[in-house]
Amino acid sequence: MRIDLNSDLGEGFGPWRIGDDAALLGLVSSANIACGGHAGDPEVMAETLAAAAARGVVIGAHPGYADREGFGRRVIPMAPAAVGRMVAAQIGALAGVAALAGAEIRYVKPHGALANLAAEDRAVAEAIVAAVASQPGALAVLAISGSVLEGVARAAGLETYSEIFADRGYRADGRLVARGAPGALLDDPEAAAARLLAFLESGEMPVVGGGGLRLAAHSVCIHGDGPGALAMARAVRARLEEAGVVIAPFLGG
Repeated sequence: MRIDLNSDLGEGFGPWRIGDDAALLGLVSSANIACGGHAGDPEVMAETLAAAAARGVVIGAHPGYADREGFGRRVIPMAPAAVGRMVAAQIGALAGVAALAGAEIRYVKPHGALANLAAEDRAVAEAIVAAVASQPGALAVLAISGSVLEGVARAAGLETYSEIFADRGYRADGRLVARGAPGALLDDPEAAAARLLAFLESGEMPVVGGGGLRLAAHSVCIHGDGPGALAMARAVRARLEEAGVVIAPFLGG
């Protein structure tokens, strides 16, 4: 069995750094790098791109609402077309720095509130897909498993991959439990690793309130911004490897 591990990285800006990107890059196989919206700036982008490329980690753009105060976790009211332009501009910003750094962007994964909205709102999903499709290089899409964005991207002919979360709770409808609600975050690395292994064996994700939900998964996200992110990533990777699971990028070659 093979699975990709991804993490959201490059989420500092100026003198502020969030998480231990260098350590996480030694554990994950794909890195979603902030594009200057919810986090990131040209210096942080360049530093993170270079570190990921040096490690052989596959690089994705991680666009989100331009809301640093809310870390991109609040929906900012925007017309779908404006969302598309915002996403295109952020991908372009990261691509420009990547070209200078000698790195390559292979896919796009929306961040935070934007990803959650695109999981349900077809117009927003279509705007994001149009923005991705307009970029050079045939970028792939990494989308929440079972989401509207996943279906729209596939229908548009984009290379599309499904993502689940190691450290987030699920509702029965397949959406993530809202942050701040009971069961939203899994902070016990061993429990999260055990849940993930059980999912990989059964294809069924436990949901808050009981029962399970069948999901597809090419990649597993471990958030990089929390205080326990590194411990979570280490535990998940170790338990997967102990079980004989090969950690490899969902985008090979």
